[in-house]
Amino acid sequence: MKTAFIANIIFWSMAIEASTSIDIEISSQRLFLKENGQIIRSYPVSSSSFGEGQIENSFKTPYGKHIIKTKIGTNVNKNNFFISRQHISQSANIIHEPIDSEDDFITSRIMWLEGEEVGFNRGGSVDSFKRYIYIHGTHEEGLIGQKASHGCIRMFNHDVIELFELVSEGTVVNIL
Repeated sequence: MKTAFIANIIFWSMAIEASTSIDIEISSQRLFLKENGQIIRSYPVSSSSFGEGQIENSFKTPYGKHIIKTKIGTNVNKNNFFISRQHISQSANIIHEPIDSEDDFITSRIMWLEGEEVGFNRGGSVDSFKRYIYIHGTHEEGLIGQKASHGCIRMFNHDVIELFELVSEGTVVNIL
């Protein structure tokens, strides 16, 4: 009886996690966190200033179904940045004006995406994971809401920290 009860708890906890998903609408520069298909949070984002596309080295935001493969940055201080996914214990200077600096700092949190569609965003020269496509914070907060990234999905630092806490590895991310 106890084993069946524990199995039911595990099943329902997996079902609850599976009901959480993310839709990113390029046209509106918005990220929607959904629970059972209903929007529970909406955040402004920035996709690529180079447009949308799948090919590596294009700096374009890839379309399609992805999952959050890896989460990086648990307990990292807000606005601290990362180099090659390694936390640098230094706060980035946040730019609140719509200024495109020479830098492309990744700040606060990283949710590294893996494509789920073989030949479209997974494998070969279209592999989102190998392209290092993330949802992450940015020091260029003044550009959030317009196309400004180098392929990733950028968010305000306080928003990416909140989202990071609300999702788990394996969460489905649809880039539309």
